[in-house]
Amino acid sequence: MTSLTGLDATFLYLETPEMPMHVGSFNLCEFPAGFKGSFHKAVKTHIASRMHLAPIFSRKLVAMPFDLGHPLWVEADAVDVDFHIRRVPCSAQKPLTLAQAHILVAKLHAELIDREHPLWEFYVFDAIKLPSGDRVGGFFSKIHHAALDGKGGVMLANAMLDIGPVPREVAPPDPARRRKLASDLKLGKMIGSVFSSSLGQLAKLAKNLPAAASTLARQSAAGAAGGARPKMPMKLAPATPFNTGISPDRVFVTATLPLAECKAMGKAAGGSLNDLLLWICSTALRSYLTQHHSLPKKSLIAAMPVSLREAGASDAANLGNQVSMSLVELGTQIAHPLKRMNAIMASTGKVKTSMSSLKGLLPTDYPSLLAPWLVGGAARAALNAYGKSGMASRLPMVANLAISNVPGPPVPLYLAGAKFLSFHPLSIVIHGLALNITIQTYAGQVDVGIVAGKKALPHARDLARAIEQAFVEAQGLLGSSAPPAAAATPVKTRASRVASVTSSGKSPSVKRATGRKIDPLQNSAKPSDVSSHGTSTRPTVRPTAGKTRPQTAAARRTAA
Repeated sequence: MTSLTGLDATFLYLETPEMPMHVGSFNLCEFPAGFKGSFHKAVKTHIASRMHLAPIFSRKLVAMPFDLGHPLWVEADAVDVDFHIRRVPCSAQKPLTLAQAHILVAKLHAELIDREHPLWEFYVFDAIKLPSGDRVGGFFSKIHHAALDGKGGVMLANAMLDIGPVPREVAPPDPARRRKLASDLKLGKMIGSVFSSSLGQLAKLAKNLPAAASTLARQSAAGAAGGARPKMPMKLAPATPFNTGISPDRVFVTATLPLAECKAMGKAAGGSLNDLLLWICSTALRSYLTQHHSLPKKSLIAAMPVSLREAGASDAANLGNQVSMSLVELGTQIAHPLKRMNAIMASTGKVKTSMSSLKGLLPTDYPSLLAPWLVGGAARAALNAYGKSGMASRLPMVANLAISNVPGPPVPLYLAGAKFLSFHPLSIVIHGLALNITIQTYAGQVDVGIVAGKKALPHARDLARAIEQAFVEAQGLLGSSAPPAAAATPVKTRASRVASVTSSGKSPSVKRATGRKIDPLQNSAKPSDVSSHGTSTRPTVRPTAGKTRPQTAAARRTAA
């Protein structure tokens, strides 16, 4: 019997039909040479033999008696593989276009996961026809954010996938292992665990409070000693179309950039990969808002998850959320690109300084007692009222959008012998924060997944193009010392891919385990890490008259 942490349970408490709380990814898959048959069947057989490698595949939720505390994880009596691994109707004779595949992904990502089963669903595409004419497979996964965070997802992928086209041998599950089933739970023990867990959490909070207060006092004193003027503890974000209530309708767009060049340009600017990617997002948002709306005079603010996971953690049994949230100013009000880069680096530098001292003190849990009533009832009702009443568009927010940056596998991964060509992530949008840009590095490339409420981002294709154009602009400003061979070979169709849920056009249905067909175009009845790639101590990029490209170290040596 394992209770969810407070942070994990919060994703369950706040979930509504408009705000599903799962994360996912969409992968294009290159079949092995000579592959014939059904990719769906191959994937189903492959994953069925490996579900014991990660607890998430077999564990399900059990509510506490009278909702006294956080739900529990127990093992399902049985896992219906046909229910969890579903085939999208398409074939070599009738492949989907990439646009059709993206429409399906956008729609499926907007649907709630059935809590009567383990909280994951996979969708397999047997045939997708790319604009180049090539035919590939597709794999869309979604897993509830209560079960894992961004880094946990990477760990899960490493457990389930292979680093070569020949699947590795996997030992079968231990038949002697004792499984904890729902039928094993005892009422008295469950209630007792709520009180003991809550007392433990209160004791932990009390223990950490003096250390947190001391750290905050030192930071305040350091600022005063440096002559810093007292500032408001939090800035409010300017009004944008992204700050609105949402419906279940979603849009999904992607972009792919070469990783080696992005790293080199971040270093040339005196910053990190994370800084460069934030600058690309900032530049793209400036372009999009200038084209379709009025660009705010104040900087857009991004809510950016910060991983609290210990470096090198790889325990596949502990995939829950270990994150906090930070706010980063994107400098979108600054026209000069290099000055905007400096503003972003200054903001991320402050975040790193604050988080380095508070990281070990930030809680990822809270007392369980009555949490389903207090959080799941009152907080969810308030959030629903906030989104549906129109207040989300009128009241100021602390952030305009969410941006997550997760370091992914550095080498290609394979599923049932098929090579993943891309690893575009999909995350969560909520009332008032209707745009989420999630970035994951994968096998020499940077895969960007953009999910938004349909009304908040009606011209999603333009934002995807703006991200690629921002990368080109960065090349002109900062150059790249990376050799061409080090750059990723992007998938042949790049950032202009878009999936948007529209009221016109046809889309194939997905057949559920019940045999009933659902139409993905019809409405149905989650991290991320600002410090994942490092934020170095760096000099300011100083623009010079008549020169837009700062000198690299090699150029300075040549000039000397």
